[in-house]
Amino acid sequence: MAYLPHTETERASMLEAIGVPRIEDLFDAVPSAHRFPDLDLPEAVSEIEILSELQAMSEANVDMQHFACFLGAGAYHHFIPSVVDHILRRNEFYTAYTPYQPEISQGTLQAVFEYQSLVCHLTGMEVSNASHYDGATALAEAVILALNHHRGARREVVLSPAIHPHFREVVRTYMQGLDVSLRGDDTLANDSAALSRMIGPATALVAVQYPDFLGRIEDFTSLAESVHAAGALLCVVVNPLALGMLRPPGEFGADVVVGEGQSLGIPLSFGGPYLGIFTTKNEFVRKMAGRLVGETVDSRGQRGYVLTLTPREQHIRREKATSNICTNQGLMALAAAVYLSEMGKHGLRRVAELCYHKAHYAADALGAIPGYRRWGEGPFFHEFVLACPRPVSEINERLLEYEILGGFDLGSVYPDLQDHMLVAVTELNTKEEIDDLASALKEVAHA
Repeated sequence: MAYLPHTETERASMLEAIGVPRIEDLFDAVPSAHRFPDLDLPEAVSEIEILSELQAMSEANVDMQHFACFLGAGAYHHFIPSVVDHILRRNEFYTAYTPYQPEISQGTLQAVFEYQSLVCHLTGMEVSNASHYDGATALAEAVILALNHHRGARREVVLSPAIHPHFREVVRTYMQGLDVSLRGDDTLANDSAALSRMIGPATALVAVQYPDFLGRIEDFTSLAESVHAAGALLCVVVNPLALGMLRPPGEFGADVVVGEGQSLGIPLSFGGPYLGIFTTKNEFVRKMAGRLVGETVDSRGQRGYVLTLTPREQHIRREKATSNICTNQGLMALAAAVYLSEMGKHGLRRVAELCYHKAHYAADALGAIPGYRRWGEGPFFHEFVLACPRPVSEINERLLEYEILGGFDLGSVYPDLQDHMLVAVTELNTKEEIDDLASALKEVAHA
């Protein structure tokens, strides 16, 4: 149907009733100084011409189909099975809104329930919502949960400096005006012992990343014990795909597990839309933001799905709402559910292992180039830090000449890591691409 509800005859009739001959005459009441100026638009062109121009403009972009990509830092280039997009584009899902009426929304509700179940299984947690805007928003909502849990008695949050810098910025934005003290993210000390020393009687939450922003893997079991001994909560920010081979946070004492779900079947898309994963323990479910779908039976004993909890200000009394977050990324949650279902636990582990082994091959190859070295020690997943002989921005500019998208410039977020590059390797990076990167880095080292 056309979204032009009025005919020319109807418009003329309305103007006659108003008493003006033209629509433009209605704007005479607005002083000319406050009107939007007339647009100086070029002459109209045909659809064929504009498509040709837009195609030429799009080809000026660097894309992953033509360039090898070693840029990660929170958004990753992974293979997405075609079935994911096929399911998303079914109009039953593509156009669905919040399933307020369960009797006509069983498909959407079941999809959300399956997503929650899969994410809980992946993280080792007991309950999941569905879902948040992105990983940064999910972390900020975890802080709100901890503050609400302690009923305002604790007003301090310890953030690991190795949490994604953008995530920490969003937390700081959320905390403005709430009289909350944020500690820990002004140093590169990320080990459990350093974070444990920051915990005090006013600490509501300690948040860490696993693997961390620099790619490192740490066992946070001892930190969880220290956090709980102090009466605080532990939040773990995860890369969900890494959990295909790593121990889930629920097994080492996490109270809340959040993360960015983009790696689960969601394309890069110039930065979004993405998916905020949020899981927790049953005891905190009524302090969790967002919506929760539950399984039940109807009056005939048949299995059915309903919105079990929706603790947002639109659904319950405003003063009892846990958050004013007003939507979820339902379509992205569906993409993650389809991806996880398609891959299965063995497929997910295989992808994680490919990322791991290819990244370690790359680390050995790049670290052996004169002038470069791998920064840091210990295990890592599919990202590592490479110390470079010249500014990363200059190196990345030169790498484009080799049709390679280089790693993330860590000096832009960590002053102590000037001339250090965060290199990401996924299952889509071939051995030939990694070898080409090594050759290119060697050539541009001192050029």
